[in-house]
Amino acid sequence: MLSATPDDTANPTREREIAMAHELEIAANGQAAFVSARVSAWHRLGTVTDDCMTAEDVMAKAFLGGWKVRKIHVQGVETTADGITIIEAPDRRMTVRTNIFTGQTEYLGIVGTDYTTVQNEEAAEVLNRLVDEAGAHFETAGSLRNGRMVFITMKLPTAMQIAGVDNMDLYLCATTSHDGTSALRVDASPIRVVCANTQRAAISHSKGHYVFRHTSNVRTQISQAREAMGLMWRYLDGFQTEAEKMLNATLTMGEFEKVVADLWPLADNATDQTKNNHKKRASTLRYLIRDADTQAAIKGTRWAGYQAITEYLDHYAPAKDATLRANRAVSAPVAELKTRAFDLLSV
Repeated sequence: MLSATPDDTANPTREREIAMAHELEIAANGQAAFVSARVSAWHRLGTVTDDCMTAEDVMAKAFLGGWKVRKIHVQGVETTADGITIIEAPDRRMTVRTNIFTGQTEYLGIVGTDYTTVQNEEAAEVLNRLVDEAGAHFETAGSLRNGRMVFITMKLPTAMQIAGVDNMDLYLCATTSHDGTSALRVDASPIRVVCANTQRAAISHSKGHYVFRHTSNVRTQISQAREAMGLMWRYLDGFQTEAEKMLNATLTMGEFEKVVADLWPLADNATDQTKNNHKKRASTLRYLIRDADTQAAIKGTRWAGYQAITEYLDHYAPAKDATLRANRAVSAPVAELKTRAFDLLSV
């Protein structure tokens, strides 16, 4: 097992500041609750292993195992001049966990009585059931927002090649919350190798994710995870089919600029600063589609237009630092922009 970076571990204050920026949890032992297989992560925190990981490795090295997430009754306390009144909340429950270092019970969130807790071990098991092909391995795992959200990713053993010229690695990512804000969800995510763009696309008649809701039958749903795997493969097949159509279709600069204008419309009453930012973005996008090495093999195609936009969003859009940029790359607003771009450029 290797530490992420000597400079980071020597400066715990800086590590905590970086973790706060992208919401990684800092465990009670001072380490980031994150693990990555073989390669250092973008935020240079947590543990980097020198080999592949099992589900058990993920739970141990990212400090995700043994939380014992559970529900307890909720009471309100009202203090007045007449004294203290305890008020029951019969339709609500509090989710809590056991801190694996201190043994203390910690608050996670407020949920309804029909909410079913899902342990981190169960989220890892979903991926175990989804993929049983030799070579698939757990890639990353971590805890966000003080344990309220966790994520686990698995890299699939085979990559995707678009029309023989553009390579993409394939991942499954399981995320779940323990505070009632989101269900247990598994996403299929192609990652473009040449510039590490996280791809998002809406494919007709196919879904790129599968949701296991936190209800009384969640474990029954988990046992039906093969259905989810079928959806994942249909999504990836659909993604490849649409991508190859885009790669075989030409795109003029005028058409590309119209797509950009649809994605980032400029209001008539925009401020000078907004107009200036709009011009800078347009200039960067023109460079990415016409001159960037990352589009060299696909230049002049609608696929290049899509990749220029995703590369801008992942690597060029203004951000205070690289850490915030990387965290934003997988956020909902950016994912929606990528999906809209894919739809606008699809043949």
